[in-house]
Amino acid sequence: SLRMVEEMLAFRGIEVSHETIRQWGLKFGQEFANIIRRRLPRSGDKWHMDEVVLKIAGGKHYLWRAVDQHGVVLDVLVQSRRDRKVAKRLPRKLLKRQCRAPRVMITDKLGSYGAAKKEIMLSVEHRQHKGLNNRAENSHQPTRRRERQMKRFKSVRHAQRFLSAHDKINNLFLLPRHLMPATDYRAERTRAFQAWHEVCSITQAAWPQPTLPPSSSPSSGLSPNNLTMP
Repeated sequence: SLRMVEEMLAFRGIEVSHETIRQWGLKFGQEFANIIRRRLPRSGDKWHMDEVVLKIAGGKHYLWRAVDQHGVVLDVLVQSRRDRKVAKRLPRKLLKRQCRAPRVMITDKLGSYGAAKKEIMLSVEHRQHKGLNNRAENSHQPTRRRERQMKRFKSVRHAQRFLSAHDKINNLFLLPRHLMPATDYRAERTRAFQAWHEVCSITQAAWPQPTLPPSSSPSSGLSPNNLTMP
């Protein structure tokens, strides 16, 4: 949680509030996600699509998610319906971003997928089977964990903004631990940490650095009240 991060930074001598950390996430989170998306290898040619119900402000909404055969999240979309019109938005968004059509599209038996596929990706093989779509259904688990920790999402915009950044960053640390020995897993984990530090360095160099006012001393600590942007 934000307050846990606040306490971790306080242990290291950095005094900031949880609201400051939230503003950092809004300002830098999507930029981190965009850099990571450009650094990741090309996605697979088999797309799994699925939707899950979200409760936002007492209303029912649907989170549409697409992943490839390796479990890498391609994109997410939060909508209030799940009809044919909405089912076409996610494939269109994917085609625009991926710049290519998949070889196979796997979904559950919701009729909206078939109707949307006939209009957008007519030549793509479409498999509709609930058991074949476990890859997409399992990809909802990190979202469910974050949703519980955050006491649910506050609005559709909040959910879309958070999940767009969260899933891209989560792809960097998505390691198939059960498919590799412990030594290989540690090596892959180390490479993921190194990539994360490089992404943070790139973003840090692109943004102006905060400076302390002349009246402040280095020993007084950092706080959101005495940080100013040049």
